[in-house]
Amino acid sequence: MKKSLRLFTIFSLFAALILCSACEKVNPNFQEEASDPAFLHETMKKMTDIMVYDIFSPPVASRNYVYPAIAAYEAMVHTEDNYQTLAGQLHELEALPQPNPEEEYCYPLASFQAATIVGKALIFSEDRMEAFRAEKLAGFQEIGMPKKVYDRSMAFGQSIADHILSYADGDNYKQTRTFPKYSLSNDITKWTPTPPDYMDAIEPSWNEIRTFVLDSANQYVPLPPTEFDMDKNSRWYKEVIEVYDVVKNATEEESEIASFWDCNPYVSHHKGHVMFATKKITPGGHWVGISRIACEKTDASMMRSAEVYAMVTIALADAFISCWDEKYRSKLLRPETFINQYIDEDWVPLLQTPPFPEHTSGHSVISSAAGETLTYLFGDNFAYTDDVEVEYGLPERSFGSFREAYAEAAVSRLYGGIHYMPAIEYGVEQGKNVGAFILENIQLSMDKSMSSK
Repeated sequence: MKKSLRLFTIFSLFAALILCSACEKVNPNFQEEASDPAFLHETMKKMTDIMVYDIFSPPVASRNYVYPAIAAYEAMVHTEDNYQTLAGQLHELEALPQPNPEEEYCYPLASFQAATIVGKALIFSEDRMEAFRAEKLAGFQEIGMPKKVYDRSMAFGQSIADHILSYADGDNYKQTRTFPKYSLSNDITKWTPTPPDYMDAIEPSWNEIRTFVLDSANQYVPLPPTEFDMDKNSRWYKEVIEVYDVVKNATEEESEIASFWDCNPYVSHHKGHVMFATKKITPGGHWVGISRIACEKTDASMMRSAEVYAMVTIALADAFISCWDEKYRSKLLRPETFINQYIDEDWVPLLQTPPFPEHTSGHSVISSAAGETLTYLFGDNFAYTDDVEVEYGLPERSFGSFREAYAEAAVSRLYGGIHYMPAIEYGVEQGKNVGAFILENIQLSMDKSMSSK
């Protein structure tokens, strides 16, 4: 009797195990299906969408992109042996948590977890990110991943997120929130708020943010702006008149180029006593979108895509720090200010003047840094069609290379009437220097030496 009972118990337990296994419905191909790079592309796009909704300034947006991108990369880096961590390569980034080599993980899931947890901590509309997370995590679960692998991967992703958020806490961002605002000067050559909203200067202490790869914010100080001179035959005055004339005589193509690269996160419109705003992506967000286009065109894997986003966002972040360092060193007034006061009080630039000093051009610096990084990653003469801003009512534009694109992005600021040519030309060189230094000093894939490029 006891023997029969024991056999019955064993049989029952065995049957229960079989039943539980059947209920879990494990997909033998879950790793492959979870490795769809769309999970990462959609995560970076969601960061863009939420930042457009929340309205972040261009420098702050660059910070909001780079930490989730680093987190995504660090959680994925264990997927392939030929990739290595950024720990020890980025300033103050220490060794990250490691997975248990005896256990199985789904690193794409861990990457998604890490990136979205970090991203959620950097934005205002946390509910929007949480809704996105819930939707995508349900997708991961539907793949048929073993529960233990799912739970283990989520925990690993959380550990990466915690590490990166701790790293972000040390970049001096929170401290700069308490720094004094920009002090206006009586010097007529210096920046003052511009129409129509006369906003305070944005992020005057951004050069206090910790750099990722650059030795310091002032490592690449560009040539200074042309010396202010009211003489109508002076170089300065001629540069002002160039801006004035370009806007007054703008061709249809020049106007289209200016609008395409505007990337102003907040443009106010005034009609009588009514004011409303148009919200769009930042310049950095545009280049993050271009990165997605390049990845999709080349069918880049999730690991490769994580590499691209990490590299490009690091370049963008350091480029903004470098550019803002110069902006608040030279503190140069905008064309609109000089022209309205001394030449034509009714002149209006094609684009709304952003609220920070003129020299150097942010678009020129960050676009050339990002463009040089993408050129390294995908090669020169990489033709693509940019549809990033179609959803904002702008048409597609096609380019034969990333260098062609960033050259157009730079000169668009002249067409828009918000920059003098020196800020554009010197800004491009500044950004190229930033990009080159980053490529020489960090290496993600060990298949090729960045220092040889």
